[in-house]
Amino acid sequence: MKSNVLKKWWFAAASLTCASLSYGELLDVEKPSLKFGFIKLTDCAPLVVAKELGYFEDEGLAVELEAQSNWKVLLDRVIGGELDGAHMLAGQPIAATIGFGTKADIVVSYSLDYNGNGITVANDIWESMKANDPSLAVPEPEHPITADSLVPIVKAYKDKGDPMRMGMVFPVSTHNYEIRYWLAASGIHPGFYTATDKAGMTDAEVLLSVTPPPQMPATLEAGTIQGYCVGEPWNQQAVFRKIGVPVTTNYDIWKNNPEKVFGVTREWTEANPETWIAVTKALIRAGKWLDASEENRIKACELLAKPEYVGADYEVIANSMTGTFEFNPGYKRPMPDFNVFFRHHASYPFYSDCIWFLTQMRRWGQIEEDYPDDWYFDVAKKVYRPDVYKRAVEEILDDVEFEPERFEDVSFTAADFPETDGFKDATREFIDGLEYDGRKPNAYINSFKIGQKTK
Repeated sequence: MKSNVLKKWWFAAASLTCASLSYGELLDVEKPSLKFGFIKLTDCAPLVVAKELGYFEDEGLAVELEAQSNWKVLLDRVIGGELDGAHMLAGQPIAATIGFGTKADIVVSYSLDYNGNGITVANDIWESMKANDPSLAVPEPEHPITADSLVPIVKAYKDKGDPMRMGMVFPVSTHNYEIRYWLAASGIHPGFYTATDKAGMTDAEVLLSVTPPPQMPATLEAGTIQGYCVGEPWNQQAVFRKIGVPVTTNYDIWKNNPEKVFGVTREWTEANPETWIAVTKALIRAGKWLDASEENRIKACELLAKPEYVGADYEVIANSMTGTFEFNPGYKRPMPDFNVFFRHHASYPFYSDCIWFLTQMRRWGQIEEDYPDDWYFDVAKKVYRPDVYKRAVEEILDDVEFEPERFEDVSFTAADFPETDGFKDATREFIDGLEYDGRKPNAYINSFKIGQKTK
């Protein structure tokens, strides 16, 4: 392993063994030709940038990116070996590991981004929300917007015997947990999962159903659902098509929340340990490049607009990727952190991020049993692999020192990366003001008014 006195603090915790290398050499990758899957969302950007800007190639990797039809197909193809890895919902590797849905050992060395989602409601729902809360009936309503004004609308649907319906992208997606969080914070029950109810609609006042992201606007326009939670550019599509209004973003539900990750199978990592590090290196470079300047974001939007990637109009993608978010025609709110790929240590795989998803799985019944706090810690350490991230950082810093010409577009220092035991500080930056401390998962689960409780 390369050494550097400046970086000793960073690598003290790293345990991954690696082969001896001289400065400036490529890693001895076991599998140079790779195929990665993604869904057509703007937060696949690190993969696209790493390919288009040659960061994968710099690591001796020839990478093909292939769009997938939905999250289940994507996961199944990674598990089956048809894909080497993929842009995944943060909850997918966690759920697979604990056996909710398809059972598989999926591991994560890289967090793709923070934030990036929104909740959109149909135009008629928004008009009713404004009627219920006159403070919303202004050109630029104050944010965050809670679901309080939705409460009488939900009751009216229920009284008619036809519950309100909203879409989310997958049972273990951030979107599912975020829309549930938003609704429950205002006293609206989004339903429980049970042994006999895998749709999660038990006791629900709003019925949540799975809809693939690109189909969200059309499903809303058809009246099949009255709202949805999805990533970009599909909230902005509702604005451009004048069929719906984004009422909040997940940044306002939980500031700087983890969204997508890069996932691979444990079996794949055991066969390709150096390749895994090389891929992580390229993604770290791409993430920092994306957050380095507005010009870079503009270029990223141009890349993402290509039909082989997101395939939406540049203007729609740029509406949320360049520091603003449009809530309705003409009302663009500055949101520099709507998409974060590297700032705030967004690319680091924090154990506490993993544990938050586990708490929500328990809260809504996807995890049926009570477990001690140590169980949550053990699962997080099985799924999230900061040791691999740290090894990739070591290699990057050595490359910067001995091959600075390779990093003219974006460079790195040790200060770019956190000193951490894997747990973030406790935070109350949620729409309901409750405190989350990843070191106290059961106490957090029991703090909610709506949700399963642990003993």
